[in-house]
Amino acid sequence: MFADLALVAIATEAMVGYPDAVYRLIGHPVTWIGRLITWCDDTWNSAARSPRERRLYGVVTLLLLLVVSLLVGLAIMALLERLFPSLIALILCGVLASTLLAQRSLDTHVMAVAKGLETEGLAGGRTAVAHIVGRETENLDEAAVCRAAIESLAENFSDGVVAPLFWMVVLGLPGALAYKAINTADSMIGHKTERHQAFGWASARCDDLVNLPASRLSALWLVLAAVPLGFSPAGAFRTIGRDAGHHRSPNAGWPEAAMAGALGIRLSGPRVYDGVRVEERWVGEGKSDLTAKDIRRALMLYRTACGLQVAVLALMVFGLRIATK
Repeated sequence: MFADLALVAIATEAMVGYPDAVYRLIGHPVTWIGRLITWCDDTWNSAARSPRERRLYGVVTLLLLLVVSLLVGLAIMALLERLFPSLIALILCGVLASTLLAQRSLDTHVMAVAKGLETEGLAGGRTAVAHIVGRETENLDEAAVCRAAIESLAENFSDGVVAPLFWMVVLGLPGALAYKAINTADSMIGHKTERHQAFGWASARCDDLVNLPASRLSALWLVLAAVPLGFSPAGAFRTIGRDAGHHRSPNAGWPEAAMAGALGIRLSGPRVYDGVRVEERWVGEGKSDLTAKDIRRALMLYRTACGLQVAVLALMVFGLRIATK
């Protein structure tokens, strides 16, 4: 296990995030992965190929991403361990691994929606939420903007924070890199469109698989976080049991249901993608007319859940140190 590496990574990301100056200078690991995915898509996903051929090349793309990310992760860890004392190597590797987590940036982007609504009204909220959701936002009312922000917070808590940290604990930097490659591929090509239905099939299915443990774990963190805040852990459990399995995603429904139940609100429901109205069922049984205050309550729950996760990780590291002495 690599709990010590994960603890350094999550602590670093919480303190400094990913500095804008660094992003402008060298980009981000996700953008580098994205360039490889784009090359594969442009090179192998030709309309002239049959669906079977496109699915096969999609599998090849996924395997290439996994091999590259695992090898890069292993090479970085080996190089650092060869060049530096073990503690320094751990810290440097943790700092690099922190770039694969989105705890701080997720908080910043969701808070921007609340602040946009509070300071600039509906137009400000729509502008801010457009940066974090894929649905059309120009016609959303205030409640829909708030629901979109909270849904994004819940879903990305799982696949942007808990999942990469989980695989980092289990497989170290290579595992976190491999997870990020799979998740990025799903977001870029794992769509049920004419172009990507076949080519993105493998990435979408693999993403469902690797997110399965983290989605359940993220729901647990949210349930536990509801206790000290005076929210409703019972409501979270009840909503998970009733609604998580009916979500459009086999994984996103878990943290979304936990969030909705704990806060006593309704999420999901009808929305518009690419001009098409999608009739999705509601998650939760509380109020649906949300405001910026509800976004702030969701952020309180999110931050507490993140804190619980770090505390448990620290206890794991401490326990492993004691056990190995």
